[in-house]
Amino acid sequence: MSSDHHEHAGHDHTHGMVKQSLRIAFFLTIIILAAELIGGLLANSLALLSDAGHVVTDLFALGLAWFASVQAEKLPDERKTFGYHRVGILAALVNAVSLIVIVLVISWEAIGRFQHPEAVQPLIMFISAAVGIVINLFIGFGLQRESHNLNVRAAALHVFGDVGASCSVIIAGLLILLTGWTLLDPLLSIAISLLIALSAWRILRETTDILLEATPKDISMSQLVKDMMKVRGVQDVHDLHVWSITSGMSALSCHVLIDNLPPSDSAPILQSLTEVLREKYHVGHTTIQFECDAHEAACCAWDGLYCRMETKERCCNHPRHL
Repeated sequence: MSSDHHEHAGHDHTHGMVKQSLRIAFFLTIIILAAELIGGLLANSLALLSDAGHVVTDLFALGLAWFASVQAEKLPDERKTFGYHRVGILAALVNAVSLIVIVLVISWEAIGRFQHPEAVQPLIMFISAAVGIVINLFIGFGLQRESHNLNVRAAALHVFGDVGASCSVIIAGLLILLTGWTLLDPLLSIAISLLIALSAWRILRETTDILLEATPKDISMSQLVKDMMKVRGVQDVHDLHVWSITSGMSALSCHVLIDNLPPSDSAPILQSLTEVLREKYHVGHTTIQFECDAHEAACCAWDGLYCRMETKERCCNHPRHL
């Protein structure tokens, strides 16, 4: 059996584990949501209801990640030549936006509580928050095993953030019970909203970079070019593009100026380049165009390394040289 088949089978097994982890986490999170909603209403605790709001985004994140995981199984076709991996990135983007909306709602309600403090029931807060802590820890450690996936990592951020928020709810409930200072409840809800906002910003920044096809943050372009130039027979690299199709799946395309060799002699150069890119930079999808004409390369390289992408209109109106 070929190594490609073994690799594909391993990928399918890993993908199946991701789906299973997300499915279990989704249904367990429904239990947390019910416990915190009921507890928040009975205790009249904005902090606990805020935490329930965070759980709603957890549920949304897990549901979207689960959906994206299923969509990613669809094979590439003539319309979606890279497959459906970007569905997961779109899901993570919606996820981040939903977190920002929750932050605004919590903050608005907290301002009202500062102006008109309300009594809360600390003992009910303890019970509901404790249920959330236990289940979220179980979910979080389960998802952490699949942290190579951006959607799973985003969902895990939600879950572990919720553990911290639930611990804070218990501490605040204890202080309210001892001191009677009910303003701790809206103060804690503001702290939870800041925690949510931080998670939202991180997810939003990473998903935006992927959608803009930015260079993956763990790749140094200057060092990558130096390593490519070390390959015997390579004279220059230009028209270079490196981007992420989805989290953990990078692609590269470039033009490489090589010695004037017969086609059969250029094959080792291509093999060496792909090995360097795969082993050192984990770039699995490469498109490398060889050139032997330095003049042609110079025409392309408008700033030495990165080439301007022509729009359809500009391309059509560009004068052709015969």
